[in-house]
Amino acid sequence: MPGAIVTSGERVTLRTVETEDIPFIQRATANPELRHTLGNPLMNREQHEISDDRNAPDQLLVCLESEDADVVDTDEDDITRIGQVTVADAHYKRPELGYWLIPDVHGEGYGKESVLLAIDYAFRTYDTPAVGAGVYAFNDASRGLLESLGFVEEGRQRKLMYVDGAHRDLVRYGLLREEWLGEE
Repeated sequence: MPGAIVTSGERVTLRTVETEDIPFIQRATANPELRHTLGNPLMNREQHEISDDRNAPDQLLVCLESEDADVVDTDEDDITRIGQVTVADAHYKRPELGYWLIPDVHGEGYGKESVLLAIDYAFRTYDTPAVGAGVYAFNDASRGLLESLGFVEEGRQRKLMYVDGAHRDLVRYGLLREEWLGEE
């Protein structure tokens, strides 16, 4: 059964990640189109286990819902999993957003809506002055997404990781609460 709804937008819903979502997450993040832009190592299903540590990242599954889905008793057939967003480190420092969508839905606006919902979730859930995100310099689509939402480039970690055959720079972005609320 799908996880509980955390928040919904016009087209996507963010739900809690449950054990039955792990096969989808493992297969998706093993796809080279995603793995290389995320810089993640290959992981098996056991390595994707859901942590019961209260300081673990908030993991949210990005879903498309059918028109006739019951909000309380959603059937597995009523949702389509398309990605994941995470809010990490919020328990002890500025929250860091992470996000990915399956390649089949890239360019359809689901990423922007998912990240908007995650930003709103982070600011409503945590008393934090800002949220951040890190993106590899070669990932123009993700950098453009963050910039379109008001994130500002705050720095660059040069040659941070070896990803897809080369040492890659990571660009750090931040969004202040007052910028998000338009109170600058």
